[in-house]
Amino acid sequence: MTDHDPSESAAAEPTGRIVLLTTSHRVAPGVLSWPAWQTLHAADRVLCADPGHPQLPYLREAGVEVVHGSPDARELVGACAGGGTVVVLLSGEGDQRLTDGLARLAGSGRVAMPDLELLPGSYDLPGARLLDLVQVMDRVRRECPWTSRQTHRGLAKYAIEEAYELVEAIEDGTREELREELGDVLLQVVFHARIAQEGAGDDTEDGEDAGGAFSIDDVAGTLVEKLIHRHPHVFGDAEAETPEDVSAHWQRTKAVEKSRESVTDGIPLGQPGLALAAKLAGRARTGGVAVELPRGEGIGYELLALAARAEAAGTDPETALRAAARVYRDAIRAAEGVGG
Repeated sequence: MTDHDPSESAAAEPTGRIVLLTTSHRVAPGVLSWPAWQTLHAADRVLCADPGHPQLPYLREAGVEVVHGSPDARELVGACAGGGTVVVLLSGEGDQRLTDGLARLAGSGRVAMPDLELLPGSYDLPGARLLDLVQVMDRVRRECPWTSRQTHRGLAKYAIEEAYELVEAIEDGTREELREELGDVLLQVVFHARIAQEGAGDDTEDGEDAGGAFSIDDVAGTLVEKLIHRHPHVFGDAEAETPEDVSAHWQRTKAVEKSRESVTDGIPLGQPGLALAAKLAGRARTGGVAVELPRGEGIGYELLALAARAEAAGTDPETALRAAARVYRDAIRAAEGVGG
């Protein structure tokens, strides 16, 4: 007859299962994965520390009883004794205290741990963080003394600055700098849309017509419609074999949409001179307008000819000149004995 080891009996007893259920606040409450619903209905206990959790009304409607409580790790392990399954519905921030406690118990080697499972009940869709951006911008606009006073006209200079910084990051920056500058440009879009949401009264002291209110959703909706309409070769039956086919169709579609009388309509005259000259030359070329470059005395006409020649060759003269200017800058610094 052999001696009986109590620890072997304890180890043979079922230890149960702890399921930490996470959900995304960026997905509508009640929209959960099928494995999440199966686990919730089959659980012996469902716990939630947050009485205001947005999922609770939908769980109750589905017949899932949820107990309000926040047990520590040892209590939660004890609740699984005998093979029970306990689901913990976590808040959006998670529960660091609980997860750290479970990790310590598991690492101690002195406790028979239940099976631990992290079950995502819903996932973020692509673009989900944009919802966070809209929420944060809304709060900053309401509560920040500086942000709450800004107008479209007052912010215009920042849009120009951020666009140039983005171009610099594209040409000379790292991936991290590019990501940051893209965010700064996106901020300008969200900022202006948030101001426009307030409607009448915005910028009227500066003589700007406030017009009707619109939101970031209106901005996005207009852009979606435009992209679909201008890409019939993607969303429709039209065919485009080359980038030139796409560009030509794009210009024709824009002319119809905006009822333009000239291919030059809509070109901002305030942009840098080389870019303006290249844009005009490109519009004339793609629009099939047979016109010779104006002749005249002075460097301006020479630069116009160079810009048109660069555009026809597929080179952006503004980018090319900036690249050459950077080389020139480095040469100047080298001549001065300045490193870096």
